[in-house]
Amino acid sequence: MWLFALAYLGGVLTIVSPCILPVLPFVFARADQPFSRSGLPLLGGMALMFAVVASLAAVGGNWVVEANQYGRWLALALMALFALALMSPRLATVLSRPLVRLGGRLSQTAHPDDRPRPGTSFLLGIATGLLWAPCAGPILGLILTGAALQGASLDTTLLLLAYAAGATTSLAVALSIGGKVFAIMKRSLGLGEWIRRGLGAAMLVAVGAIALGLDTTVLTQASLASTDTIEQALIDRFGGYRRAVGSLVAGASGGHLVAGAVVAGSPPARPADPPLPDEGAMPPLAGVVQWLNSPLLTTQGLRGKVVLVDFWTYSCINCLRTLPYVEAWAKKYRAAGLVIIGVHSPEFAFERDVGNVRQAITRLGVDYPVAIDNNYAVWRAFGNEYWPADYFIDARGRIRYHHFGEGDYAQSERVIQQLLRAAGAKNVPGGLVDARGTGVLQAPDMAAVESPETYVGYDRAQRFSSGAQVPDRAQAYGVSPGLPLNGWGLSGTWTVGGQRAVLDGAPGRIVFQFHA
Repeated sequence: MWLFALAYLGGVLTIVSPCILPVLPFVFARADQPFSRSGLPLLGGMALMFAVVASLAAVGGNWVVEANQYGRWLALALMALFALALMSPRLATVLSRPLVRLGGRLSQTAHPDDRPRPGTSFLLGIATGLLWAPCAGPILGLILTGAALQGASLDTTLLLLAYAAGATTSLAVALSIGGKVFAIMKRSLGLGEWIRRGLGAAMLVAVGAIALGLDTTVLTQASLASTDTIEQALIDRFGGYRRAVGSLVAGASGGHLVAGAVVAGSPPARPADPPLPDEGAMPPLAGVVQWLNSPLLTTQGLRGKVVLVDFWTYSCINCLRTLPYVEAWAKKYRAAGLVIIGVHSPEFAFERDVGNVRQAITRLGVDYPVAIDNNYAVWRAFGNEYWPADYFIDARGRIRYHHFGEGDYAQSERVIQQLLRAAGAKNVPGGLVDARGTGVLQAPDMAAVESPETYVGYDRAQRFSSGAQVPDRAQAYGVSPGLPLNGWGLSGTWTVGGQRAVLDGAPGRIVFQFHA
């Protein structure tokens, strides 16, 4: 039951998310009507449609995405009709003729004395649900990822419904307050007609924003009023949540699931790179729905090349911040034999639309091969769990290095140079790129961050405060009070490896004294 409570709380927090802005005019257009007959059925229809569409889109394939796109355009037309009717009673009377009588009924301006009808409000809510694309905080991201990877289930649909119920609860509170404010303004200031026209204009602006795709690009990437910290704290409080929804993600950040820290700068150059481990053979690239910027690529056909496989999605803010470096590496090392493959594994329905991806890579200037991984075939083959995630493959087809999340770009580029030299490439470019992005590609301001990237494996562990790490065997650790800044420790029985630490049995925790 607490899983549904957590999903519900994640939905409640969407009221302060920028992605809720496009649907607010549709909701507040009914603020002056009785809640039980207008607001409640509208919000109920919105919640139900969101849960149904999100469930189907996560597991149902491309036909669901295409059907949803047609539904969104139909809903946009209906909302535009409603907005025009709000702005002009005379136009509403014209629009209430047979072929478009539905728009006139929804607007209620053609029959101002009629009581609001729950059925029309519910239909308006369904249309709003088709248009709503919430920002993916950690909680929603985990639900959708679990649905995509595990397939359809009643639990997933109920979790999405709980999330939508949380969102509509916060909207109901806002609608109740807004209705009272509108009523006062009508009675005391005589502004009822102007309020109605203003809401109609706001709805037209929202329709335009959604039609232009701003709800799934600009707003999903905005950091205004981010709830990620609160959501992450809730997930950490209920530690079994990830396992329950079928995601093995170790951390979540920003618009999508991310592992690895975001660091302010790159570490200084080392005298020599350590030997790179062999992490296994590069999995096949079978199951790709479509290739963009390239004909079909195969693992066998890439032998002799150094390959960087980059898992990303085009609306993931953390992925976008890595793009300036990935694009710079593609240009700098292409002649030396580097092949970069962007594996686009979607999280949302709109990210499954190949046309949307094609527009995004054109807008972002991505000119290297992009594999459309709508069925998560490549994702599963690599055993990947994160956005963004980079896998570095040598000329023999062996994975030699990986990096999850943003940052550590200098080390990643050194690995590229090392693998190219090992492959026999001549005149491998030296130096390190400094790819500073702008706009949504710009890295966050890290001036106030005083805690560096921290590793738990003994290969690169620093500032460990639980005594000496015992390599590769179970050991009981403890944490003393009063950790210094950037100090960290383990509590419980852990097996510490070169690149990871595994809890051998509950209870256990990681304690980190950080400043960010």
